[in-house]
Amino acid sequence: MAPTAYEEVTVVPRIAIRLPLPLPIPDGFDPARPESWPVVAGRLEYVHGCLLYMPPCGDRQQQTAADVVTELNLWCRRHPEYVVGGNEAGMPLGGEVRAAEAAVWRRVDLGESAGGFPRTAPILVAEVAGKDEGLDDLVEKAAWYFGHGVKVVWILLPETRSLVVLTPRGRVDLGIGQGVGAHASLPGLEPRVEDLFRQAS
Repeated sequence: MAPTAYEEVTVVPRIAIRLPLPLPIPDGFDPARPESWPVVAGRLEYVHGCLLYMPPCGDRQQQTAADVVTELNLWCRRHPEYVVGGNEAGMPLGGEVRAAEAAVWRRVDLGESAGGFPRTAPILVAEVAGKDEGLDDLVEKAAWYFGHGVKVVWILLPETRSLVVLTPRGRVDLGIGQGVGAHASLPGLEPRVEDLFRQAS
C-alpha cells in the first residue's frame, strides 16, 4: 500500500518550522471520530479549526508521563469511582480536541465506553513539558482546559523535577520533598513530587 501524504517525510532544519505545525485537514475528517484522524509519527490536536502536529516526546518527557500515569493509577485503584486516561488522552470539548499525557474523570460522568473520545471534561489534566512545549505554552493550554470545565492542571517540568499546580483560582509551585495538596474533587490524591519524577532523576 502506497504511503499517504501524511506518511511521506521531508527533512528540514527544526529552526525552519514553528511548532505546533498546522497540517492540511484530510477529506472526511471529523474531530469527534478518532478513526478519521491521519496517522502520523507524532501527536495531533485540533484547535481553532486547525489540525496541529507535534513531534514524538523525548526520553525525559516519556518517562515523566509514565510516572504520572503510574501515580494516578495507584490512587485510582483505591478510588474506583474515577477513571485515568493516558497516552495522549484525547478530549473533544467545545468543538476542539486536546490531548494530555494523563487525565482523570469521574466514572459516572463518562457513561458507557463507545470506543471513541470521552465526551466530558476531566477533573484533572497532567501535561509534561518537553523540548517543544515549555511552561509558558502549557500554562496557555491550561487556560483552554479551564475554559472547558477542567478543575485542576498539573504541569510537570522534568528538567527541574518540579510541578506547577494550576486551578482557575491560582498557582502553586512544588519541588522535591513536597507533596501535592488534594483537590476537593480528588480525595486522597496527594503524591509526593519525587514520585512523579522517579525515572527522570
